[in-house]
Amino acid sequence: MSDRRQLPLALAHRPSWTTEDYLVAESNREAIRWIEQWPAWHTRALVLWGPAGCGKTHLCHLFLGRSRGVLVDHDVLRLDLAIDVASRASACIVDDADRAVADGLEEPLLHLHNTLAERGGRLLLTAALPPARWSIRLADLGSRLNAAASVGIGAPDDPLIAGLMVKLFADRRLRVDDEVILYALPRIERSFAAARRLVADLDAAALGTRRKITVALLREVLQQHTEDAGASHEPG
Repeated sequence: MSDRRQLPLALAHRPSWTTEDYLVAESNREAIRWIEQWPAWHTRALVLWGPAGCGKTHLCHLFLGRSRGVLVDHDVLRLDLAIDVASRASACIVDDADRAVADGLEEPLLHLHNTLAERGGRLLLTAALPPARWSIRLADLGSRLNAAASVGIGAPDDPLIAGLMVKLFADRRLRVDDEVILYALPRIERSFAAARRLVADLDAAALGTRRKITVALLREVLQQHTEDAGASHEPG
């Protein structure tokens, strides 16, 4: 019983280059090491890949703050403006790059890579899977991305989700007993987005009912999440 009452918080902390601390666990340790080592990369491009909710977009924003780079959205690629952006930036980031490839944006992505490489810049890409598993049709792009550094990020584990929830509650100046987080851990999706949603909904429920955040309130919020999920899957 005593073990169940202890939060698994064996986490390191890194100062954010934006506005928050970034929680480091085994699942993202290698990825954050690459961000910290910029610009001393031995490769022109880095691909961070992993499941939705594992923190790839957050890492992009940390990289933006550190590199003072530019986030290149898919509309910029679609309008073939990426070369103009790359000609003025030391680093560029493309989030969901595998989706850009699937949407037929391979050529502008290749132009972005080449322009940065010619100028000594760096390219950070995120994706759900490593480049070898993308459906790349353009041979030149495929060879460049397969030669890039590729780092996988695992889904957040219990220590990381627990640490994030503790931080999110603290950011809202909320004091919550350990038992609330321990109860939540096995009952929520393993993603940063799910943890943020739960903390926000608990805060709103506590304010709306003028109650403390307890396991009882948590059960009500989780039940509401279940009902909302069921309603969203009902035929229209």
